[in-house]
Amino acid sequence: MDKEEFRAAASLAAVFSVRLLGLFMIYPVFADYARHLSGATPYLIGLALGIYGLSQALLQIPFGMLSDKFGRKTLIVLGLVIFGAGSAVAALSTSIDGVIAGRVLQGAGAIGSVVLALVADLTTEDHRTQAMALVGITIGISFLVALVAGPLLAGVVGVPGIFWLMVGLAAAGIAITGFVVPRPRLSRLHRDAEAVPALLRSVLTNGELLRLNFGIFALHAMLTASFLVVPAALHDQLHVNSHSQWMVYLPVLLISVVAMVPAIIVAEKYRRMKAVFVGAVAVLAVSQFMLLAGQDHAYILLAAITLFFAAFNTMEASLPSLITKVAPPAAKGTATGIYSSLQFLGIFVGGVVGGWINGRAGSGAVFACTGGLALLWLLVAVTMKPPSHLTTRLIRIGGGVDAAQLVARLRQLPGVAEAVLVAEEEVAYLKVDSQIFDAAKAHSIVAAA
Repeated sequence: MDKEEFRAAASLAAVFSVRLLGLFMIYPVFADYARHLSGATPYLIGLALGIYGLSQALLQIPFGMLSDKFGRKTLIVLGLVIFGAGSAVAALSTSIDGVIAGRVLQGAGAIGSVVLALVADLTTEDHRTQAMALVGITIGISFLVALVAGPLLAGVVGVPGIFWLMVGLAAAGIAITGFVVPRPRLSRLHRDAEAVPALLRSVLTNGELLRLNFGIFALHAMLTASFLVVPAALHDQLHVNSHSQWMVYLPVLLISVVAMVPAIIVAEKYRRMKAVFVGAVAVLAVSQFMLLAGQDHAYILLAAITLFFAAFNTMEASLPSLITKVAPPAAKGTATGIYSSLQFLGIFVGGVVGGWINGRAGSGAVFACTGGLALLWLLVAVTMKPPSHLTTRLIRIGGGVDAAQLVARLRQLPGVAEAVLVAEEEVAYLKVDSQIFDAAKAHSIVAAA
């Protein structure tokens, strides 16, 4: 990436991360806080924790489409204003109903797809994958930081103070968008970064993509349901209140990251993606049944949480890569948009179902349910096809080329598995084996055409 592209990617990664940082900071402390709110029940606490995922899932693809018409920055600022307003509502509320309303508004500021579209506007085809990777890494770091920072901040300013901090983070995101993020010379549809309505049906009926979408749904349903009951288990067994539980999460997360790195290397470098994927799902299932059997034993509880986050981080890193490998070359953005929507829908279902089960049958039943969900996911994962080791490459083409001839020549290149030319975008979308694909040769063919 050149200097301007790096500035664009880094600033938009910051906008994305300040919003997610606030959303995830309340996860470790929300259940303990919410039970003191007027009208709170276990079901409503779960609904309050997860409902932002519903509005996010429903609105993020429409937000991206609206940004094509009204401008990327306009929609990002609008989304951050809505997110900030929802955070203020939640901060001021003394009842669970008020917090639920605030969380709905937080999710309605669904800017994720718009941010990715603006990244695509501000980067060339050759550097877009690097820019998207920078955004993804920043999101992952934000999640890890949030789980440690949430309890620390709750001990100082309380959960309402964290909601007010989200208002400040929204304001910071607006400032970054207005003063740091470059303005694109041209905004247009990018099939590698945005959902295309005409492609939704084909993506939704792709069996392998459906398996991956179920995976991200199950992963985040398990995460959200677990945070309804794990903080209380840590309090009971380790005698650590929710504000001090950062001392537990910090070493657990550090160990999980150390465990994740070799797993990703084996999956990507040594091309054992399915084996690592299935193994991580199996570890998730084991962790849930360890929580079920050992929630009254401190060491088993800690071991189970560590296993869960090691597998969770591995899946968070590998699932987006799998989506890009499986998706048709010109439908990557559509596949990613649906995948992201299912992730947030999983957050909603995990909160609602986890809260309902916790109220009816207690924490053990929650772990039994998440364990069953993990076993179902394991069955889905075992029967998936071994993923190809292909990546998507984009090549800018000029107008007036013979599309059929150019596609035929590109498909003859070593390492090219698929090639699709979209004339109105003047872009060729390729699925390639990066170890043998010659990008310079592909560019020379396009230049000659």
